[in-house]
Amino acid sequence: VSCAVKRMRDTTAGERLQYLTARFMARLPARVQVWLSREPPLVIDGLRYDPASQLLRALRRRRTPYGLVEPSIAIGRKRFCRETHVFRGPVTEVGSARDFEIPGPAGPLRVRHYAPPTSERTPLTVFLHGGGFVIGDLDSHDEPCRIVCRYAGVHVLSVDYRLAPEHPFPAAVDDALAALAWAQAHAESLGADPRRVAIGGDSAGGNLATVASRLAPHDAPPFAQLLIYPPTDGITKRASHGFFGEGFSLTLRDRKAFSVFYAGGTGIARDDPRVCPLYAPDLARLPPALVVTAGFDLLRDEGEAYAAALAKAGVRIRTRRVDSLGHGFIHMTGVAPAARQATIAIARDWRALLDDCA
Repeated sequence: VSCAVKRMRDTTAGERLQYLTARFMARLPARVQVWLSREPPLVIDGLRYDPASQLLRALRRRRTPYGLVEPSIAIGRKRFCRETHVFRGPVTEVGSARDFEIPGPAGPLRVRHYAPPTSERTPLTVFLHGGGFVIGDLDSHDEPCRIVCRYAGVHVLSVDYRLAPEHPFPAAVDDALAALAWAQAHAESLGADPRRVAIGGDSAGGNLATVASRLAPHDAPPFAQLLIYPPTDGITKRASHGFFGEGFSLTLRDRKAFSVFYAGGTGIARDDPRVCPLYAPDLARLPPALVVTAGFDLLRDEGEAYAAALAKAGVRIRTRRVDSLGHGFIHMTGVAPAARQATIAIARDWRALLDDCA
C-alpha cells in the first residue's frame, strides 16, 4: 500500500490536531510564533532561526522524543510520510503527473514523471529523494518535485530507489545510475529536451546525485547536478555538527543510524567517494552544480566544503545558503512561508543554471 494511502489512516487524533495547529500557527505574526515556542528568539552562529520553524521545532520536541528511525524503522517511515504530507500545504499544480515503472538493476523501479504546462521541450531532472537512504518515497517528496517542475519549468522524474537496510549500499547508487541512463534514453518520449538531462536530490538524494554524476559513463554524464543540503563527508568534524547536531530535524544520532543501515557491514571504507563524495579524486570532470545549504543544518559546513572543492576543481557552480532555515525545509512549505519562498528560489536558480549551461 502506498504512503499516500496509508499516511493519514496511520495518523493519531493527537497528531492530526498538532499538525492542524502548526498550519494555523504558521499564519501568526513572527513575534507570536516565537512566544508560543516558549523559547527566546533562536540565534546560533550569528544566524537567526525562522520564527515559524522555531515554533514547529518546539511542537515536534514536545510531541516525540524519537529520532527519524526510532523507535523502529517501520514507525519512522510512517511518521515521515505523515509529516511530509501535512506540512506540504496546498498541492502545487503542474502540467501533469503520472506514475509508471522503468527497468532497474534488480527489478522494476517506480518513478513519477512531472511535466510542466508547456509544449516546449524543457530540461529533465532525475530527482532522488532524501531520507538517509532509509526513509522517504515518491509521495514524501511529491510537493518539492512539483515546485521544481512548476517554478523551474522543467520535467522531473522522481525515482523510488531501493532503501536500506533491506537493500544496503550500493543498491541505491545502482538504481540512481539506472534511472539516469533510462532518462537519457527516453527524455524525448517524455516531452523533454534529450540534450539536457540533469540529476538532483535533497540530503541523501543529493549524495546519490553527485555520486551518480561521477560514476556515469564518460560519454553520458548528466547535464548538471542539483544538490540540496547534501551529506558529503561522514568523517571530518565540523562546526555545524556542534551547533546543530542535537535538537533539530536531523541530529548526529539520526545520521549515525542512517550510516549504519546504509553502509554498515558492507565492508566499504568510510572515505570511499561513493559514500563520501568530498574524497573523490576526480571532481574536475563533474557537471555544473547548484549546491544549496541551510544555515541551521548540521550538514551545512560539509555541503559548503564540497561546493568549494567543486569550484577549486574548475566545475561551474552556483551556491545558495538559506540562512534562517534547517535541514528538511523543502518539506515545510505549508507551515513556514520562508521555506516555500526558499524552495521556489531554488527552482528558479536551477533553471538559471540549466539555461546558462545550454
